[in-house]
Amino acid sequence: MYQIKLLNKISPIGLEKFNPASYVCGEEVEAPDAILVRSASMHDMALPETVAAIARAGAGVNNIPCDECAEKGVVVFNTPGANANAVKELVLLGLLISSRKVADSMEWVKTLSGKGSEVSKLVEKGKSQFVGPEIAGKTLGVIGLGAIGAMVANAAVSLGMTVYGYDPFISVDAAWGLSSEVKHAVSLKEIFELSDYITVHVPCNNETKGMINASSIATMKTGVRILNFARGELVDAEDIVAALKEKKVAAYVTDFPTDEQITTPNVIAFPHLGASTPESEDNCAQMAAAEVIDYLENGNIKNSVNMPSASMPRSGKNRVCIIHKNIPAMLSQISTAFSDNQINIENMLNQSRKDYAYTMIDTNDKVGDAVVDKLSGVDGIIRVRVI
Repeated sequence: MYQIKLLNKISPIGLEKFNPASYVCGEEVEAPDAILVRSASMHDMALPETVAAIARAGAGVNNIPCDECAEKGVVVFNTPGANANAVKELVLLGLLISSRKVADSMEWVKTLSGKGSEVSKLVEKGKSQFVGPEIAGKTLGVIGLGAIGAMVANAAVSLGMTVYGYDPFISVDAAWGLSSEVKHAVSLKEIFELSDYITVHVPCNNETKGMINASSIATMKTGVRILNFARGELVDAEDIVAALKEKKVAAYVTDFPTDEQITTPNVIAFPHLGASTPESEDNCAQMAAAEVIDYLENGNIKNSVNMPSASMPRSGKNRVCIIHKNIPAMLSQISTAFSDNQINIENMLNQSRKDYAYTMIDTNDKVGDAVVDKLSGVDGIIRVRVI
């Protein structure tokens, strides 16, 4: 019986994927085989040794100590694309609301309360202060063409915009799903110089943190509108405020506002609403559950952020799953452990990702404690599971 610990409220539609004959799910599980989490921070959590997998029902994994988990042989999954449509719709809202000053006009209309029959005339008289451009015919630069960025780019094309996309690491699947009308930008510089609107859809890391800053803003068109629904740290907080005050940037739309930005004119700030739809929560929960089930039952890894992807059809009665360091002579030592115990290997798959590797071995022979102990004693092997 597998034990699944829930750190947040998880959509019941996702939990339905766990067969009650094989799984127990709950917040009070003490020795979990896997953990499902949404926003709860796990950085200070003492991780039970029983945990083999953590699945984040969402894309970002900032709340999970992924490197520490890798060192312990804990596979961390996320659910890329499951909330993509929800975020795409919010980005499109931001795109429109950044142009038409709708938010400001709504606040202004509230000031007319109590004016009685004068309201109609006052509305007509005051509307000119909220004039803003149409997006049709304008140029949108999309930085990052993953699941969300590609959907935003395609939607913007449908709305009549000229769209440039930049992503040096675009996947084959993402490229196939991209409209042929999305133009290929060869550099960020091209995006910055050509775009009337810029939207960022990349993870925050050492290479991308602060990518929108005083230097990059200086190369942009005066009056550019910038949208950030990815991570707040992608945009330098002080530099964007300065650019807004100088009128270099016409509007900044984000759901990661800082204290200063909240009251800065022409900042349109939301709480982090990207995935806050019932459909998104259902999709994320279902994908997270499916990832955990496939890993626990079959050892397959899909959508991990700290381990290589690995999937192999079952071709034996038993499967041995080994997480180990990506170092020389590891496969020969693994094979020796099997041959020394008279175990025949029916099929083997080895995949690596930076410092870590993952090996799956199928066999029709019984895999006893002697083999597991032998493997566990090899320097560089982190975790051994027999399924």
